[in-house]
Amino acid sequence: MKDGVTIDQWCQFQKDGYLRLGRVIEGDELAALQERIDDIMLGKAPCDYDRMLMQLDGGDGTYASLPPQTKGHKGPTLSYRKIQDLEYDDLFLRYMQSSLFGEICAFAYGRHASISCYRAMFMNKPARKGSILPWHQDGGDGWGLDRDPLVTVWTALDPATKANGCVQVVPGSHLLGLLSDHGHTISAEHEAEHCLPDRIVYLELRPGEAVLLHNWLLHRSDVNRTDVPRRGFSVCYMDARTRHVQTGKGFPVVFGRNAMVPKPFREQVARLAV
Repeated sequence: MKDGVTIDQWCQFQKDGYLRLGRVIEGDELAALQERIDDIMLGKAPCDYDRMLMQLDGGDGTYASLPPQTKGHKGPTLSYRKIQDLEYDDLFLRYMQSSLFGEICAFAYGRHASISCYRAMFMNKPARKGSILPWHQDGGDGWGLDRDPLVTVWTALDPATKANGCVQVVPGSHLLGLLSDHGHTISAEHEAEHCLPDRIVYLELRPGEAVLLHNWLLHRSDVNRTDVPRRGFSVCYMDARTRHVQTGKGFPVVFGRNAMVPKPFREQVARLAV
């Protein structure tokens, strides 16, 4: 695991809205995450499924056809599209709290700030499946927060390629700010203006490689046209003072005061093997 990012790299991130972090996890730790998420999908993991927000993959590959995201297991299948609340899983929490990500959060929010997690989620495009994710930004009133998170780390658990639906971005588009107060998907007019084909960068990654994304960066992804799944783990980090507007509640703290504490890696693996 890398220790941190340089000032030059952070400046590049501020300019482009994304930064390739290289390989940040490998070997037994990567294999454990890969096995763990499959066990969660198949219903074999000793975890609290009632706490997890889970969504199956859609039928025809369109965003509109996706079933709702609801709490609880939907049956044993490797065709889940999204699983959230993975900060409550020891293996994924341990990875989320890597020193590299703590250093990134210190750049983004200041070394004085404790850091919470808006969402820690598995994103999947099963082999020969997957759904188109339209051009969008992560933020805005639709998220229901009193301030916008700024950084997300996306880690490849499988090869992420053009053919199997890797993330696509428009460099520098975060500097436009949020294109609508609500956030999320953008209008056809904004897409035609800002998402020109010659500006798009495909973030192809090897397993264990990660990319840092500014939440306002325009991004999308396609369906999976290969026999290789495209599993990824996405974590949105934010200032721990962030509150949900309607409830006033905060979010799980992962760095700083009162941060969640995972069990040691060897103990986790031994427990899961029982």
